[in-house]
Amino acid sequence: MEAYFGYPITPQTELLEHMARRMPELNRAFLQAESELSAINMVYGAACTGKRVMTSSSSPGISLMMEGVSYIFGSEVPCVIVDVMRGGPGLGNIAPSQADYFQVVKGGGHGDYKPIVLAPATVQEAIDQTCLAFDLAEKYRTVVFVLADGNIGQMMEPAELPAMRAMNGRANGRLKPWALTGAQGRPRRIVTSIYLDPEVEEQYNRQLQAKLSAIRENEVRYAEYEIEDAEQIVVGFGTAGRVAQTAVKQARAEGLRAGLFRPISLFPFPEQRLAELAGRARGFLVVEMNAGQMVEDVRLAVNGKAPVKFYGRMGGMVPLPDEVLEEIHKLARS
Repeated sequence: MEAYFGYPITPQTELLEHMARRMPELNRAFLQAESELSAINMVYGAACTGKRVMTSSSSPGISLMMEGVSYIFGSEVPCVIVDVMRGGPGLGNIAPSQADYFQVVKGGGHGDYKPIVLAPATVQEAIDQTCLAFDLAEKYRTVVFVLADGNIGQMMEPAELPAMRAMNGRANGRLKPWALTGAQGRPRRIVTSIYLDPEVEEQYNRQLQAKLSAIRENEVRYAEYEIEDAEQIVVGFGTAGRVAQTAVKQARAEGLRAGLFRPISLFPFPEQRLAELAGRARGFLVVEMNAGQMVEDVRLAVNGKAPVKFYGRMGGMVPLPDEVLEEIHKLARS
């Protein structure tokens, strides 16, 4: 990464504090903007020059950034955004939540677009997925979110940082032919998201949809635990998935054939694999730290082949393994 722009908001301020120290050590750009609006537009400007750039925020701040995210997607410049989710709606609180699923996974801003969204369940995954996010952003010239809840943003656990890589202004080993680097000795380049002719705008949207189709085809990621013979399949991402794995272990110890399916890419969503599992599972239990958001995508993927139940905690509350285990028992009895 060559530039970071952000604004403090709990529970992601530690990331900003780290960048404030680390980026100058590496002789790279760091700036605390005066607002989230300023931060996302600084990201937009730096991304247009071909630099690897990111920002981070939490739920209310991400809401403020959404217009800029739409502009960035529409201009096809790569960037990475980390959202450490907190309780809401409104200002809510600073406790962990997963209630930004709709806002981030479904686009959030105006227009027909979707960012790539990765959901870590551990600190190590948060590190690895952030590195992956930059590679995917450049591969597809798109916006990539790392969507973590406040637990992931605040916890401490052993992790390994990857080796440092040189920043050379290249994508896939080639100079970026679209980047705005000054037009001396070459024709000028234009990065824009405005196409006033509706026919031209429609054609451009078709190109963007083709890119999203390629992402759906190639970038699906998920993790499975005890799925091979599972009759009751628990589906959860991030911390909810991590909690659910403990509940699945307990259910197995009690003789229930439970398993865990944990989506890692929320877009593209692993709908095909869920559809395959629906052909043999007796039921699904979706566990989330919200009122029920990802469960809609699970139901679409299962398509009525098996019952889909939901268990959620809201407002910053985290489900406990015993709570999830009770819901697995209810699913098994149904």
